[in-house]
Amino acid sequence: PSPAVAAGLLGLLSVALALGGARGGGSPRFPWDATSAVVLHSKRLRITGAAVEAGSARPAQKARVLEHQALEQVALLAAEPLQAGQYYTLSIQYFANLSESFHGFYKSTYRTQEGELRVLAATQFEPTAARMAFPCFDEPAFKARFSITIRREPKHLALSNMPIVKSVTITPWLVEDHFDTTVKMSTYLVAFIVSDFKSISKITGHGVKISVYTVPDKINQAHYALDAAVKLLDFYEDYFSIPYPLPKQDLAAIPDFQSGAMENWGLTTYRESALLYDPEKSSASSKLRVTMVIAHELAHQWFGNLVTMEWWDDLWLNEGFAVFMEFVSVSVTHPELRVEDYFLRRCFDAIEVDSLNSSHPISTPVEDPAQILEMFDNVSYIKGSCILNMLRDYLTADVLKAGLVQYLQKYSYQNTKNEDLWNIMTNASILYSLMFFNFICPTVGSDKNELQGDGFCRTQQSSSNAHWTKGETLDVRAMMDTWTLQKGFPLVTVTVRGKNVHLQQERYMKGVDSPSSTGYLWHIPLTYITSKSDTVQRFLMTTKADVIILPEEVEWVKFNVDMNGYYIVHYEDDGWDRLINLLKENHTVISSNDRASLINNVFQLVSIKKLSISKAFDLTLYLKHERQIMPVLQGMNELIPIYRLLERRDMDGTAKQLKEYIINLFKDLIDKQSWSDEGSASERLLRDSLLLFACVHRYQPCVDKAKGYFTEWQKSNGTLSLPADVKTAVYAVGAQTSEGWDFLLSKYRLHLFNVERQNIELALSLSRSKDKLQWLMDQGLRGDIVRTQDLPHIIVFVAKTPSGCHLAWTFLKENWEKVVEKFELGSNSVADIVTGVTSRYSTRSQLAQVKEFFSSLEEKSARLRCVQQAIETIEDNIQWMDTNFEKVKTWLQNNQL
Repeated sequence: PSPAVAAGLLGLLSVALALGGARGGGSPRFPWDATSAVVLHSKRLRITGAAVEAGSARPAQKARVLEHQALEQVALLAAEPLQAGQYYTLSIQYFANLSESFHGFYKSTYRTQEGELRVLAATQFEPTAARMAFPCFDEPAFKARFSITIRREPKHLALSNMPIVKSVTITPWLVEDHFDTTVKMSTYLVAFIVSDFKSISKITGHGVKISVYTVPDKINQAHYALDAAVKLLDFYEDYFSIPYPLPKQDLAAIPDFQSGAMENWGLTTYRESALLYDPEKSSASSKLRVTMVIAHELAHQWFGNLVTMEWWDDLWLNEGFAVFMEFVSVSVTHPELRVEDYFLRRCFDAIEVDSLNSSHPISTPVEDPAQILEMFDNVSYIKGSCILNMLRDYLTADVLKAGLVQYLQKYSYQNTKNEDLWNIMTNASILYSLMFFNFICPTVGSDKNELQGDGFCRTQQSSSNAHWTKGETLDVRAMMDTWTLQKGFPLVTVTVRGKNVHLQQERYMKGVDSPSSTGYLWHIPLTYITSKSDTVQRFLMTTKADVIILPEEVEWVKFNVDMNGYYIVHYEDDGWDRLINLLKENHTVISSNDRASLINNVFQLVSIKKLSISKAFDLTLYLKHERQIMPVLQGMNELIPIYRLLERRDMDGTAKQLKEYIINLFKDLIDKQSWSDEGSASERLLRDSLLLFACVHRYQPCVDKAKGYFTEWQKSNGTLSLPADVKTAVYAVGAQTSEGWDFLLSKYRLHLFNVERQNIELALSLSRSKDKLQWLMDQGLRGDIVRTQDLPHIIVFVAKTPSGCHLAWTFLKENWEKVVEKFELGSNSVADIVTGVTSRYSTRSQLAQVKEFFSSLEEKSARLRCVQQAIETIEDNIQWMDTNFEKVKTWLQNNQL
């Protein structure tokens, strides 16, 4: 049936569970057009019988069942045609084993403090795994109401999207829970868990019951998440002016979980590290992560659950919004976390993948499950959120909010496409401008501060951020289509000639054989400040080239103020020299975000040969005086990967020289760090990164201090309380000796150290012993000591070390089938491994090996986007090294700090 017909569907699902297998029965009811066959999705379900019933007066008729495994579908053939306009009930009997992967209805285990192994079962259906738990129309546009019944043992409790309405004792060892019928929603949001979890609860200001569920021994780590969830759900109800429609919202920490979290309506599920927080032991970065992930999943209760994309090609309507709303919500509910610093860094990550030819438009056609999974990437999530941030900066926060609220109200319980959002945004901006803006169109020369001619109008607002807009109506769709329907992003080249600023746009493209960028054109909401005025000026660039006339000549101009735009900027002639000089003379004249964006842009321009590497290194010299987290981390993010490239190929000590340069650049800042948990969230996050960097790169004062802490900690048998933000550095140094590594592993296995698992995994993977690194990856695949959910980042950690780079590649090749079976083809986990293992390759023989291995696999694996990204990145690294190695060497010899 069409989605409109399926809207009448009521899914009645019952699951009987003895932990070890699952049996189910289902009876969807719906009207449809005349047909003899009903085709449903079904995967690895053994259907034993099906019947069709037309009303209660007539007996049910058996239906034949045909299965098409490749398409993950079953057809139910009725004995006689099903008539249009008539309601039918399908009854399907089937059974299945719990899934051994992380999707479908799957098995998870944990050990109690006493060491007893316990089993639970949980679901992860997005994007296409509801069909592994029950036959259904498993596509987002087929929304239905679900009525779920679960049978369980009395020692367990069952959770689902809705509260339990009644529990019936069937036998002394079997209880049947009946859950309330859900609101109308997509199959991928259905969820159920059968476990022995404990919970804590609170009621929000709007009367919604929030509960956090964890394994019994960790319930004391649930309080932070509970408080954050209460604040955030209240924030969203107020912000969207739409009440949360369910009576409860559960947050459950699942011991085995592939992604970070999942937004199932009323029952959000999380990795333990994304939900649990121990005030005594958890770091500042852990608090930030937990807050952001909860904000993300709760934003989905509106963006994604209430209003859902029609098909997976517009996944960004779910994910880009949820990432953007993390930033909007947490900056209000938890201002002390300074989430805006973190948000901008992620836009640089999106630019990294979006600069490759293997990138894709935000909105991209997809068909099969592997292609759908591939959409869950940095383009859908991060680029999506960055262009929304740019739109907010352009339209103003109030106009964007008004548009979002209209969009959610108009399409509640429905499905949408890209254009639905833009049409509403256009209307919102027109309405808003009619209500609040007073337009003044300047005549040439009337006011030296206003833009001259060009049909541009200045709107007078209370804010100092005057907004520029064309005299005609703003067409948000025309503008935003340029950001969602074409891949990549623009490079804006700025040439200053007296008072005239000449602008040109082209597609930024890395790569040896970059295809031409002709045909690419963006509507770019440019912003700029100058040496004469820190008032943000705005200009919408809709053509390949344009000119801005300044009121007077200036010493420097800086475009993309605070990096709110998703584009990078090149300054021709002496433009970069003037900015480099500004940073050297008085870097605080521009904001820390502006400084971070200059650092990012200058290295991006080296990659496409617009600037020399020596110019980029000249810019970094000012970092000796930098104290803010954003530019410091950006400087490290640009320089450390170059060091890693050189380290792999180093014959003549250049890598060592570069390492010394980076350490000397940040030495004063490193020396100033207190080995404590004092300070603001930003200061704590910076300390964590700086000390780990210094210790891993063997800056002696840092190593000595960390060694001292590790020795004391070891002597106390791990009972000494180390400051949370310095633990990773201490563990990393301790793991360098065989004895220290073994001691860390012994603590890793203990229940007490669960909060620190990832810190310890990073430290263990920095060992110089190949045997230890191999053992670590093998254990990750086995899944008893090291959880398999952690294998992807362990492989990548290992690949980044000199002793582990070849081991990780060999491991990936030898275990490819197992990795794909566990994590699914197309998943982010597989992509992270493929790109992470190969990201520092820079020789032609390495490129040949990678190409040879992936071309030997079946076509579906060879065609994965992550494989294309890996190959492009290696080609880019080869070109970078050929062009820049000697220049870096010369620059370092001439610029000793």
